Amino acid sequence: MNRLANETSPYLLQHAANPVDWYPWGDEAFEKAKREDKPLLISIGYSACHWCHVMAHESFEDEEVAALMNSSFVCIKVDREERPDVDMYYMDAVQLISGSGGWPLNCFALPDGKPVFGGTYFPKENWKNILINLSKIYKTNRQEFYDAAASVTEGMTKVADGSGSTIRKINLRQNGEPAPKYSSLLESLAEKMEASFDNVNGGSRHIPKFPMPVNYEFLLYYAYMLRKSNKHSERAGRISSHIHLTLHKMTMGGICDQAGGGFARYSTDGIWKAPHFEKMLYDNGQLMSLYAHAWQNKSSPLYKEAVYGIHRFISSRLTSPEGGFYCALDADSEGEEGAYYVWTVDELKQITGDDFALFALYFSISEKEIWEKGKYILFRKTDDERFCAEQQLDPSVFNRKKTEWIEALLTARQKRTSPALDYKILASWNGIMLRGYVEAYKAFGENDFLQMALKNAAFLCNNLITEDCSIMRSLKERDKIHGFLDDYAFVSDALFGLYQCTLDEKWLKKSAEIIEYSIAHFYNAEKGLFYYSAYEQEAERSGSMLPRNTETADNVIPASNSVMANVLFGLGHTLCRTDFLHIASSMMTVMEETATQYQGYANWARLMVSMHGPFYEVAIAGAEAVRFLNKINSCYLPNMIVAGAIKVSDMELLKEKFAGNKTLIYVCENKVCRAPADNPDDAITIIKSA
Repeated sequence: MNRLANETSPYLLQHAANPVDWYPWGDEAFEKAKREDKPLLISIGYSACHWCHVMAHESFEDEEVAALMNSSFVCIKVDREERPDVDMYYMDAVQLISGSGGWPLNCFALPDGKPVFGGTYFPKENWKNILINLSKIYKTNRQEFYDAAASVTEGMTKVADGSGSTIRKINLRQNGEPAPKYSSLLESLAEKMEASFDNVNGGSRHIPKFPMPVNYEFLLYYAYMLRKSNKHSERAGRISSHIHLTLHKMTMGGICDQAGGGFARYSTDGIWKAPHFEKMLYDNGQLMSLYAHAWQNKSSPLYKEAVYGIHRFISSRLTSPEGGFYCALDADSEGEEGAYYVWTVDELKQITGDDFALFALYFSISEKEIWEKGKYILFRKTDDERFCAEQQLDPSVFNRKKTEWIEALLTARQKRTSPALDYKILASWNGIMLRGYVEAYKAFGENDFLQMALKNAAFLCNNLITEDCSIMRSLKERDKIHGFLDDYAFVSDALFGLYQCTLDEKWLKKSAEIIEYSIAHFYNAEKGLFYYSAYEQEAERSGSMLPRNTETADNVIPASNSVMANVLFGLGHTLCRTDFLHIASSMMTVMEETATQYQGYANWARLMVSMHGPFYEVAIAGAEAVRFLNKINSCYLPNMIVAGAIKVSDMELLKEKFAGNKTLIYVCENKVCRAPADNPDDAITIIKSA
């Protein structure tokens, strides 16, 4: 037992049996620190504090950690409810040092109590590194301690009198570790990507032009975080402008099926007019997510048009009766590429009648726009708002007319021979499309999108995911193929997303189980990456000349390893799984240099943005949890995960979060939560401004 055994505070008594040589707040501790020339460690909490208990169990009850604390520091434990004055003083210091506060509150100070460095909850390994590094600095570079203490004290005085302050922070990286470099690496990658921007027609300057949604997901996230940090505002503006230009041009282009919705695989020219007409599930799933995120970021009608058009295409052409998604529609029909999608002037005149002149103006039907053999691809040069203004049209009247045109075009097209359907149902591509519907539901709250997602998730669970969470590659009655890493990564990602828009824990549980299976069967701890095929598959094909590869480069489909790393990061934060977070961090360490040298690693860069932070865990507890969730999900808030429940849950993030009949929202960072909000608007403001 330590000195806390003589205290009366329930919180202090909880720590009386710790191997840490705790002192209560008082003269004895300060005198010992001055006598032995040791810095102070002041740890503050309260008896009902969940993360105080977690840190106590992980670190303060650990003999190795306690030895580090006892050898280099005089350790003081404070009950914040007994000594709010002490808590207030060191909370102000830690908020100035780290930008946030909460409990447990851990502050390192000079022997006279002047604060030097601090934070809130620290995982065990991080805590050990902090103890080792601070001890080394105090012994070998004492002046840095003094300078930091003086800067923090001065900063607290300036904050108190309303003048604001920036402070000199102590440099913990004294053990040869490189300084944090994610910021510079991301800047370097953004510069490389900017160099290829086509700022007239959108996309890159290369022909053919591929949509590359993975690149724009990264750029959208990166620009958002730049704006949040108030850094590089010019770059954020340039990137945002390019994203919105690209998405607008694509939606108005021939690459987007102007009648039936959905996108073709790529454009054969530089203006998105003439596509290669095949329509792939994986493109449309990713684009549905991207346009949904763009809508959350900036609600352009073209983004809504794109998302609802993709839904119209997928639901009518690529969905099986059971809820699975087929792979693709061919580019050709009747022996010609694009024959199903292009039109002659005579056909269009017959379809539109007296409206032909206006139709031709809207869809670029003129001699100079002929595609091939006297046929036209429907292609717009301006959005509806500008077109109506230029032609002096009532927007509501024009919208009704446009709807009539599209219905007439589809009726005429149904009489043609349809392109061939590739009716394979692949687990990985279904995961991509399922995630697209999840993101679309978050953005628009459209129940049809949620029902498509739920039906597909049930289909996958009933047909492709086995009881032990192994996954079949495709829906086949015979000659079944076991899934590859992309099947596990995309399906897990989709189910994780489905949890975050429903709060149904069965989807979260299934997602985590798939990840656990993947770690057991695909992960190479020595390399720090996942193999593309499982151990069992390798054994099945013994004698094969194929090597057991790792897929790391993002292309038109993100790499299976980059998707896996992002899912591990998200699930790790949601479930407080340090093992998942450790693997994600290890993967990023392996890939960080490569990921920022080339443009083919945008999904890794997206993870780097999350790890660079800030990244939030949002916990919603109470009867109104789903309604609050829907409001939060309608906003573009990429640097967070959400957990929630309408009744008491045993999820780590939700423990001790319920408060009677009230629904509360906790915005947390590294498991340390701010004071709860009782409405979603306040929580959104915190996330956007923090």
